[in-house]
Amino acid sequence: MSLSPPIPIPFPTLPSIPPPPEDYTPHRDKGTPLIIDNGSTYLRWGFATSSAPRSGPNIIAKYKERKNNRPLILFGEAVECEAAVKSQGRTPWEGDVLLNFDALENALDYAFLSLSIDGQNVNHPVLMTERLCSPLHSRALTSELMFEQYRVPSLAYCVDGIMSFYQNNQPPASGTSFTSDGLVISFNTASTSVIPILNGKGILSHAKRLPWGTSQSSDYLLKLIQLKYPNFPTRVTPSQSQWMLHNLCSFVPSPNPSLASLSSLSSLGTSSSSLSLTGTEYFNTYQSLLRSFSQNPSSILDHTAVIQFPFASSLNPLNPNPNGPGSGASPSGQGSLEEDEQAKAERRREQGRKLQEISAKARLEKLKKKEDDLKYLLDLKSQKAQGRFTDKEWVKRIEDEGFDDEKGLEDMVKKLEASLKKGRKKEGDEAEEENQPPSWPLVDIPDDQLDEDQLKEKRKQKLLKAGYEARLRQKKEKEMEKQREKEEKEREEKADEEEREGDFMAWKRKLRGEQEALMTRIKERTRRKAAMSDRKSAAAQARMKSIANLASDERVPKKKRKGGGEDMFGADDADWAIYRKINTRAMSESSDEEDDLEKLAQIEQKLLTHDPEFTMEDTHASLSSQKSAILEAFRPAYPEGDIEGHTRIHLNTERYRVCETWFSPGIAGVDSAGLGEVIQNILSRFNEEEKSKLVKNVLLTGTPSRLPGLTPRLHSTLRPLLPAEMSIHIKRAEDPSLDAWKGMAKFAMTDEFLGVGMTREEYEEYGGERVKRWWGGNWNGGY
Repeated sequence: MSLSPPIPIPFPTLPSIPPPPEDYTPHRDKGTPLIIDNGSTYLRWGFATSSAPRSGPNIIAKYKERKNNRPLILFGEAVECEAAVKSQGRTPWEGDVLLNFDALENALDYAFLSLSIDGQNVNHPVLMTERLCSPLHSRALTSELMFEQYRVPSLAYCVDGIMSFYQNNQPPASGTSFTSDGLVISFNTASTSVIPILNGKGILSHAKRLPWGTSQSSDYLLKLIQLKYPNFPTRVTPSQSQWMLHNLCSFVPSPNPSLASLSSLSSLGTSSSSLSLTGTEYFNTYQSLLRSFSQNPSSILDHTAVIQFPFASSLNPLNPNPNGPGSGASPSGQGSLEEDEQAKAERRREQGRKLQEISAKARLEKLKKKEDDLKYLLDLKSQKAQGRFTDKEWVKRIEDEGFDDEKGLEDMVKKLEASLKKGRKKEGDEAEEENQPPSWPLVDIPDDQLDEDQLKEKRKQKLLKAGYEARLRQKKEKEMEKQREKEEKEREEKADEEEREGDFMAWKRKLRGEQEALMTRIKERTRRKAAMSDRKSAAAQARMKSIANLASDERVPKKKRKGGGEDMFGADDADWAIYRKINTRAMSESSDEEDDLEKLAQIEQKLLTHDPEFTMEDTHASLSSQKSAILEAFRPAYPEGDIEGHTRIHLNTERYRVCETWFSPGIAGVDSAGLGEVIQNILSRFNEEEKSKLVKNVLLTGTPSRLPGLTPRLHSTLRPLLPAEMSIHIKRAEDPSLDAWKGMAKFAMTDEFLGVGMTREEYEEYGGERVKRWWGGNWNGGY
């Protein structure tokens, strides 16, 4: 398994030149219907007789030209011409609500000018889209703009999702009425609408809207990237995030090969993107995909898309071509590659030597620190033996040093002695004992038989003999201690064996619990070390607070010290306890960690020997390496000098997580039902016959419906909600982006269109909030 080749992030393209204005002569005084699809992202407009609409990004910006000092209003892609104008761009929409009517008026001015409408009024009936359950305030101001500003003869509103359904389910003959049944799911910029349609009429009283769309998905993907790469050298823009969403993200693929092929159809821009299944096929889910990643970290690489961002390589300015003249390499670059490999190998060897030196130096420093700590504690015990502390002062002093009682102090001394002995043995500093015992011939000779020099030598030999005998006693005591430890270990092993044979399950639970406690302790210690290295963590801030409090203590000024004053800090032994709090490495942390690892290894060895259910995969080393493998596959680490690698983004789980939010908005922190639950709520309001009609014709429309895997993912959601004998047919619109406008244009050429629009007289009588209730428009405010 290997990573796919990096995909270069596309560079921003220059705005395209808008097409020339349309010839208005065929439509002058003809009353040709005018179709306006007022979307959150794109504005599409044109006459109903046109085969395709004109379109542009629904955004405007006011700009003052510097050369001629003229104010300009830019629309659509023209906003991208000036960098200073991008931040001033305004759209008529605020989320899913139409609010900025100044921007809408400027956009409509551009649309009518591009159609060459040169009269005082727009003498064309208008069919315009509005959102499902559009607020009456937005509709009233839109109607006021169309009737008062442009003086249109009639205005009708429709829902884009229903008109896309009309385009994909047109009557067979032009004279027949529209009586199709189905369920339309419209994916919009800031929301997703689900509308049931029976007998050609949208049942808007049962329609639902999900507060999640393309803009939220793009923002969520951008946040995930920023969280994954907090120190990314290049700024990731919202437009780049939107490109990643539409080109790299998809719904969780199906594990069934036959259904996966159907899933692949949904990712193609063809009319074959439909799925009609009646069985109970199993589809993968996002949660099961994550479980498979945890079990097999290398499988993450198969689902990873690598995006390469621009970077500046450090080339020789005098010879920018590494294979050109003066480079010393062959034209094929083979010699240069070999030299680079040799240089890298030499650098790695040098780094290895340096690391060994640093490691040896660190071990010596750690031994020196332990010796100092042991000396400090032994001096403390000697002061107690000399009677410098009362019992009350001794208890307080022990507590100040961080011990619960005197036994804790004794245990610490033993740990330090054992750790020092082990460290010295590793360093090879422990002197070897002599094989033959030394002799002291002058010790047993009487003094009157010796001269002055021999007496001096005799005294010296007495001291050496006393030291040697003390070492022998100490060695014997150590051997006896080892013997006692061995016997104690044998007793413990015997007791452990009896306990295991007596109640194996209790013995296993006990060892499993001890293993879990030790792994938790090691994990907590690692987390604490990481927290201390992060200056924003609570542990690091508490340490800095202690340092600040120590620095803010009142000190004797220099003038007062000259006059006889004295800084008494350190005279009290309790003053030195502050250094235990601000020390980033506890006195016994390394030795405790070694003891924990040693004890954990013993427990795991017992479990591996006697517990058949405990395998190598359950050991601490295996779990740690597996976690490291997951992190390495999730976000591979590149060498320090690899500029190209550090400007790459690896998308794996994010590709599916962003799309899964349509079905589980809680993943992104949105308190809303998912698409499956919304559809279930709608279908529950119909009887079995009507429900069967709806699910036999499920239409997906809107640009996000092009995301791969949506059709099988929706089928896997609907299948458990319906009877096994009820068939489900899901298809995507032929042109998800333009079918709404095309359906509006087809409907505007029918006789039925003449009766659904509100005339100017009706507007003046009822007001802008009211509309005629018909099968393709909203019902709120209808009459």
